[in-house]
Amino acid sequence: MKKITAILKPFKLDDAMKALQDIGVAGMTVTEVKGFGRQKGHTELYRGAEYVVDFLPKIRLEIALPDELVEKATEALANAARTGRIGDGKILIEPLLDAVRIRTGERGDEALA
Repeated sequence: MKKITAILKPFKLDDAMKALQDIGVAGMTVTEVKGFGRQKGHTELYRGAEYVVDFLPKIRLEIALPDELVEKATEALANAARTGRIGDGKILIEPLLDAVRIRTGERGDEALA
């Protein structure tokens, strides 16, 4: 099992969710977050005063998947979230030791379905 964490531009969330549902991903956790990478924020004008916005709004998706779906999900996410501009985001993949469905006590891949 693996856990995919993807940081995306907020307006790409619907495209990413559709792409993941199309390959059979059953569930995910979505969080609104703020951050920056190479993009380094931007400058805005408010009531005539210029100020720097260091942290930009992003969406964080967390998905627990069986090993056989990881590559398809990564590819689907990358294609759905790509705009070709700086700040498109990152996809992080890490090992997941175990999963437990609280309601039934199922463990491992069975808990993810």
